[in-house]
Amino acid sequence: MAVEIEPAASVLAHRGDSTRVVPLHLPDELLTAPPVPPQLTYRGGPLLTNVEVFAVFWGAAWGKAPQSQLIQQIDGFFKAILTSPLIDQLAEYNVPGKKIGHGKFIGSTTITAPALKHSVTDGAIQHTLRQEITVNPKFPQPGPNVLYFVYLPPNVSVSSQGSRSCTSFCGYHDEVNGQLFYAVMPYPGCTGCIGSMQVFDALTSTSSHELCEAVTDAVPGTGWYDDHNGEIGDICAWKTKKVSGYTVQLEWSNQHNACV
Repeated sequence: MAVEIEPAASVLAHRGDSTRVVPLHLPDELLTAPPVPPQLTYRGGPLLTNVEVFAVFWGAAWGKAPQSQLIQQIDGFFKAILTSPLIDQLAEYNVPGKKIGHGKFIGSTTITAPALKHSVTDGAIQHTLRQEITVNPKFPQPGPNVLYFVYLPPNVSVSSQGSRSCTSFCGYHDEVNGQLFYAVMPYPGCTGCIGSMQVFDALTSTSSHELCEAVTDAVPGTGWYDDHNGEIGDICAWKTKKVSGYTVQLEWSNQHNACV
């Protein structure tokens, strides 16, 4: 059965939900300083202290080139980055009883059902994750540190909170009942989600954005959060650096009062 959705709004709907998306890339001349100086504060929610990443590549397109090569590259990215200085810098957000340390990559898999057409809803992604966790032995069970990364193939958009990828955002993370943590990475098939980068670099940049946000704010708005500027990655969106040979996004540091 193919998954299809109704047309989504072209702007991000505000429902009072905490920011958890990678925004579209903007030219430098359109960027403005935050109206309120950033300062993340801890709200008491869960942190993914030793995150365990499992990557899910959804769609038949991942079984052939060039997408098939990207699977190995993304797997390699997580294996390197989860024990890298990018994770080390998050230690400034330790709280009593919750010490952020290195994570680990626990595997990846490709799924082809249900078949995707041109778009998919966040609700369908949640349903598919729960289904695969129940019936697919390759899927790890949810846990306090398990983070599922769902990668979509080219020409498939995702809608969430009334907005659509490549129109309003380039990726996001969320949770289900405080027990299932996941991030969604649409394929960067538009200028707003690739900027001046290559596809793989755009994917690692947005993936690092959502990785660091999920670690520090697993249930959006209940961990480290800023009511005016959002999560740790939102403040520094599309500012990048190289870590362990990979392009990653800078993240906000309260200690340095800057993106680092």
